[in-house]
Amino acid sequence: MSTQLNVQKTNLDGVLLISPPTQFEDFRGRHVELYNEKLYREAGIDQHFCQDNISVSNKNVLRGVHGDAETWKLISCLVGSLYLLVINNDSKSAQYRKWQAFTLSETNRSQVLVPPHFGNGHLVLSEQAVFAYKQTTYYNRAGQFTLYWNDPDLKLWWPVTDPIVSQRDDGYRTTAVKGVS
Repeated sequence: MSTQLNVQKTNLDGVLLISPPTQFEDFRGRHVELYNEKLYREAGIDQHFCQDNISVSNKNVLRGVHGDAETWKLISCLVGSLYLLVINNDSKSAQYRKWQAFTLSETNRSQVLVPPHFGNGHLVLSEQAVFAYKQTTYYNRAGQFTLYWNDPDLKLWWPVTDPIVSQRDDGYRTTAVKGVS
């Protein structure tokens, strides 16, 4: 077992790909340490997380792309697998509207640290997935931005062409599923 985080920079400034320090598997099952404040701080990740959230979704459900100007998020997939897309929405950045995608799963246990001014959205690849994230601010929907998953100007790539989305997330179709957030 390792006692250090494996932290990798990504193509987006400030976005990090992280492998948790403790992953153990034997005949009983698996044990994963998702977060250890001391180890994350030693790796230079010193955000203070104040809220944890999960969403459980079925295959082909696409949630997001949402973000705000204040919140850091540490994103994991606890069950199943998902395609996570992260996009820079800081108009002052040289990487404005640049994006990168990651596959997170219960098998690879990768995490993605998403800074403020970045949006994230995820598409469930497995029959069901549990998406989990820690955040550094309390949820404030009024402070959030939404980028449409199918905005032709963004040229985002998703592994399906007809995902299940909420009205909030679907600005370019009229067949959105009502009541899903």
